[in-house]
Amino acid sequence: MDLEIIGEIRNIELIARGIGVRDRTRLRKHYGRGRWRKLKGVASVRLTDGTIHTAELHWYEAHGIGRKEFKIKFPLLD
Repeated sequence: MDLEIIGEIRNIELIARGIGVRDRTRLRKHYGRGRWRKLKGVASVRLTDGTIHTAELHWYEAHGIGRKEFKIKFPLLD
């Protein structure tokens, strides 16, 4: 699902890091070596149909590589 993040991501929490990240091998092949972490947070997002929602997002992040592969895991009620 394509989305555009509007504003900043709030309430960021660490889900997994290092060997705890299951997709580490795939992330390394696609984006390069790094200290991969999986995080979650809450942000306002605009979906492809133009609607705006507050949602819980999950993504991967590594120093020097940045945030990759955002996913909406739980749309919150507005």
